[in-house]
Amino acid sequence: MRRYSAFAIAREAMRQHLGWEKAWESPEPREHYDVVIVGAGGHGLATAYYLGKNFGITNVAVIEKGWLGGGNTGRNTTIIRSNYLQDPSAAIYEKARSLYETMSQDLNYNVMFSPRGVMMLAQTEHEKRGYLRTAQANALQGVTTEYIPPGRVREIAPIINIDGPRYPVLGALWQARAGTARHDAVAWGYARACSDMGIHILQTCEVTGVRSASGTVTGVDTTKGHIGCSKLGIVVAGHSGQLAEMAGFRLPIEAVALQAYVSEPIKPALDCVIMANTVHGYLSQSDKGEMVIGGGADNHNNFTQRGSFSHIEETTRALIETFPMLSRLKMLRQWGGIVDMTGDRSPILSATPLGGCFINCGWGTGGFKAIPGSGWGFAELMAKGHSPLTAAFSLDRFREGRFIDESVAAGVAH
Repeated sequence: MRRYSAFAIAREAMRQHLGWEKAWESPEPREHYDVVIVGAGGHGLATAYYLGKNFGITNVAVIEKGWLGGGNTGRNTTIIRSNYLQDPSAAIYEKARSLYETMSQDLNYNVMFSPRGVMMLAQTEHEKRGYLRTAQANALQGVTTEYIPPGRVREIAPIINIDGPRYPVLGALWQARAGTARHDAVAWGYARACSDMGIHILQTCEVTGVRSASGTVTGVDTTKGHIGCSKLGIVVAGHSGQLAEMAGFRLPIEAVALQAYVSEPIKPALDCVIMANTVHGYLSQSDKGEMVIGGGADNHNNFTQRGSFSHIEETTRALIETFPMLSRLKMLRQWGGIVDMTGDRSPILSATPLGGCFINCGWGTGGFKAIPGSGWGFAELMAKGHSPLTAAFSLDRFREGRFIDESVAAGVAH
């Protein structure tokens, strides 16, 4: 695989860009792999990459029923932060955030990581107390974050109205080294690196069944035939329940749609990410000038990947008081992603009742920010049977009552 560089761009410009290689191969499936990962989104591809990079396991297939990165990886608002309250959450998200900082260099692919900072507004006294608590917890966890007063909030984001009659801004939890990245570039970068190591990426290959013998996985049935494997990783976000049922066990999750939308492009007006959890909306500006807006997940189970006007109205109405300029913008497009929610709003990274089968799911509305940390920990779990990053997120915690309740602790699960 040729390395991307400024010299390569100049060289190909002289040749009308006809000399670029394919970013990744599209091979025919083998009869057997050491590891099969179902789901070629960010988490699945990251797992395959770290299996190869960290453990030398490259006889791996990543199976995707659609196209690479076509699920939630390409349907999110790209927020990256690690200032969570619970220790296990802070550890895995901080690992992810630190890996995002060097990802472009590690993958030789520009993922456009932008450490523009993430600000979480405190708009009630209860929220203020909660964020002050989180700032103290983050200091003990080694996560750099701080609580800032209203004046500093206005200095960072001049477009904000801090004196709203219903939702005044009392301060904010500020993580300066958090930010955003280009979501599809993350998937493409991992796919290119995986392919270079000889890992197979099989697109338009839907899993229709899971085979086992004596309580251990032996392979998967797909629309491209049977594929044998010694270990199986299920990383399919909103469809985790269906794959788990094929493997013979149940998961404590539910699938719902999470919607987002963008405005028409405007001149630069916001150079950070702002989350307003009291009204359950969040806002950033893309490199193309669009205001990227999202809110809460749907309150009913569904598998739709399109937005609804009622959700747009609910989210926009609440945000307009804090960001009056939004009232003058036109909406450009909207979309939805299928997210899987656990009862404690924390993920599952675990071995399963089926021997050799592992599950990575339950990221809810915060999956994109965790991609490299999730892949790092899940690859270690699959390769070694244990990972410090994933130990607290096992399936056993639901039976034993060891919940990691971030939604209650932080007031939001994003």
